[in-house]
Amino acid sequence: MSKISIHSPQETVPIDRGRVRDIARAVLEGEGVNDYELSVAFVDNPTIHRLNKQYLDHDEPTDVLSFPYSGAGAKKLEGELVIGVEVAKAEADERGHDVQAELALYVIHGLLHLCGYDDKSPGAEKEMREQERYYLQKCAIPDISD
Repeated sequence: MSKISIHSPQETVPIDRGRVRDIARAVLEGEGVNDYELSVAFVDNPTIHRLNKQYLDHDEPTDVLSFPYSGAGAKKLEGELVIGVEVAKAEADERGHDVQAELALYVIHGLLHLCGYDDKSPGAEKEMREQERYYLQKCAIPDISD
C-alpha cells in the first residue's frame, strides 16, 4: 500500500496537505512508481539548517533535502523530503510569486531526486529542470523553475 505522510511543525506558511499529496502522486505516477512510502516534512530555518549541516556539511538553511531509504531498483520507493518553508517564502517574495508554487517546486525537485535524478552535471541538471517544468505544468502550477 502506498502512503504519503505530511508533517508541518512550523507556523510560517500554511500547508495544504491534500495538494501536496496530489503533487507527489502526479510525480510518482509519472515516474512509474506505484509502490511507495514517503514522508514530507515542512520545517523552519533552524531545523533544516541543522539537518543540512549534519548530513551534507553545508552550514546554512536550504530549500529541500531528500533522504532515500530504499536502494536503486527496489520494488518500493521509500524516502523522506525535508522542505525549508522560510527559504521558500524568502525566494517566493524575492521573485514575486506565490509561496505555494515555490513549495510545490521543492516537492517535485525532492521527489525527482528520490526517483534517481541528479543535478550534479549540466546535462543531468537540464534533464531535471525539464522534468520539473513538466510536473509543474501537469499540476497546473506556474513555471517558476528558472
